[in-house]
Amino acid sequence: MKKNLIAPVAIAISIALVGCKATTTADTLAPAQQKTVQQKNTNEQSNPFFSDFTTPYGIPPFEKIKHQHYLPAFEHGIELNRQEIAAITNNKAAPTFENTIEAMEKSGDFLNTVSSVFYGLTGSMSDDEMRAIAKETSPKLSALSDDISLNKALFARVKAVYQQKDQLNLRVDQKKLLTDSYKSFVRGGANLNSADEKTLRSLNEKLGKLSLKFGENLLAETNNWEMVIDNKADLAGLPDDIIAAAAVTAKARGHEGKWVFTTHRPSKNPFLTYSTNRKLREKIYKGYTMRGDNKNANNNQKIAAEIASLRFQKAQLLGYKTWANYVLENAMAKKPENVFKLLDQVWPAALKRAKEERADIQKMADAEGGHFKVAAWDWWYYSEKIRKQRYDIDASETKPYFSLENTLQGVFYTANRLWGVTFKERNDLPKYHPDVRTFEVFDKDGSFVGIYMADHYVRKSKRGGAWMSSFRKQTKMYGKNITPIIYNVTNFPRPVGDKPALLTFDQASTLFHEFGHAIQGLLSDGYYRSQTGTALPRDYVEYPSQVMENWMTEPEVLAHFAKHYKTGKVIPQTLVDKIQASGKFNQGFGTVEYLAASLLDMSWHTLTTAKLQDAEKFEQGVMKKIGLIDEIAPRYRTGYFSHIFSGGYSSGYYGYIWSNIYDADTWVAFKENGIFDQKTAEGYRKNVLETGGTDDPTLMYRRFRGKDPSVEPLLERRGFISKKK
Repeated sequence: MKKNLIAPVAIAISIALVGCKATTTADTLAPAQQKTVQQKNTNEQSNPFFSDFTTPYGIPPFEKIKHQHYLPAFEHGIELNRQEIAAITNNKAAPTFENTIEAMEKSGDFLNTVSSVFYGLTGSMSDDEMRAIAKETSPKLSALSDDISLNKALFARVKAVYQQKDQLNLRVDQKKLLTDSYKSFVRGGANLNSADEKTLRSLNEKLGKLSLKFGENLLAETNNWEMVIDNKADLAGLPDDIIAAAAVTAKARGHEGKWVFTTHRPSKNPFLTYSTNRKLREKIYKGYTMRGDNKNANNNQKIAAEIASLRFQKAQLLGYKTWANYVLENAMAKKPENVFKLLDQVWPAALKRAKEERADIQKMADAEGGHFKVAAWDWWYYSEKIRKQRYDIDASETKPYFSLENTLQGVFYTANRLWGVTFKERNDLPKYHPDVRTFEVFDKDGSFVGIYMADHYVRKSKRGGAWMSSFRKQTKMYGKNITPIIYNVTNFPRPVGDKPALLTFDQASTLFHEFGHAIQGLLSDGYYRSQTGTALPRDYVEYPSQVMENWMTEPEVLAHFAKHYKTGKVIPQTLVDKIQASGKFNQGFGTVEYLAASLLDMSWHTLTTAKLQDAEKFEQGVMKKIGLIDEIAPRYRTGYFSHIFSGGYSSGYYGYIWSNIYDADTWVAFKENGIFDQKTAEGYRKNVLETGGTDDPTLMYRRFRGKDPSVEPLLERRGFISKKK
């Protein structure tokens, strides 16, 4: 997901859960045991997870689900999954694709349902109790995963089927499911001896706990930091809506009559961009970039170093040189050398451009009489002034045209023009928070596609960033098409006063980006749950979301939705021209900060030693080696790099730019044929959006484009090379 990571949840599927209760009957037990079972049955009856979701479309009944329901449901789901796996393992019949591979695919439905709700809400509705449940559940889920992965009898059945794969006359998606299942066991340690199994279990349990702790520390660091301003003069340069939002934040935090800024992006970014107070810019910048690196209980440096060490040990145990080698085996890149090769293709040109941008910034600061060497906290401020000077445009000029509501309608308009889908809002469906908006989605023939939920506004219970996930994935493996329940989560500023929520250009782009993930989940048309939606390699999964961003800047699309929130007038063409002309502006900065984070990720995970690193010195060494300039920090420093230390992107943060190659190449096709060309749109839907992980992404892309992508369109887009004529 854009600038953050999708939440690492088990994905759910809606099936009848009535028959999933334990089969022990109370009348065969002693009185004391009968009382225990009766209490358990009573708890089950009041626990929404122990019966069908009778809500419309099987949406989780959020209003009925309480914190106390999760642990019993997790425990039951884990036990039930163990029983399902035991039944597969102990089957006396010879192993077949149906009684082993498909049976495994269908196991764990109850647990998936619980997990999808719980982990979905820990990303957006977190509190101390939810975090405590996660901490208690994590080792149990880790143990279950290990018990399945290290089940030698089960692996023997899987291996027996795998060895027959060429004689089984399987469909393409079935072959992939079989191959992936076999590889998953091997990668999970199925070939280890008993002593190594014990070591692996210990490593996995430690990693699970440390990952949770990293995320907890970061959330606390982000939520606890605040910059209180009580002198109105210190607000100089800030737009009125940002000042008003800061007053609302201050009141909510107990500082009524003052203004509070935080390290959440909707607060931090505008302050860095517009504030004329250099000392306060420095303060908020350091508040953000020092998260997880402060000398307090939330320091993440040692945790990150220990995670990297444990991952190396796990990789070695499983026969891999480094953790990156282990991870990338399942990615499109395949090995670290290919990642470094791509990054090395882009880094020199990006760094060169960033240095040119730095010179422009220094020149402007000097011209204004600044007697200082520009620093990282000056970059946003002066680059915005340069943008305005060079293109006669600034973010405050565009925001009135990008109200959240209009931009969302622009997203829906684009999807309708491309694939004929329509969105109908429903206010009577279950939701987990009042902010959530829910839409029925219909295909061009009027058939029901799925449910789309959008949770847009920033709040303390949310982790930072933006993402997409699902409460239920699309599947056909139960004899009918089970439709998806997809959600987007963002951290946009709330409306203030009588103004609607107004988005910056980047925030509007984020909305399009995250919807790109959502539409893939909604239009998914696969058979097996594990292959549908965004079940793709990390370095390919961002591709559809990045493609979606392109339509937002097209004049035809802007004319439809980019309307002034007061006057209703369409954004002027002159402003559109300025937006497009400024598209390559500051690309050096954006690319360098991203690549620096990608290289930091790869450096942590290509370590060939278990020795604990001094995280601060390690990071400094990496940045010195690549030649990062002092005026730019990595987009994510070690202490708050949640993508790789508490998310699923370890050795994979580079994936955004790998996916961007496919995005840029795809956009060439749409620009050549027409941005709403139906043949191109249908080819993209059939070979990219609908297919999910049913086949090799390389082959699926070739079916769409008729060729492999090249890096040139990406470099041209960012202005690093001249466009070929």
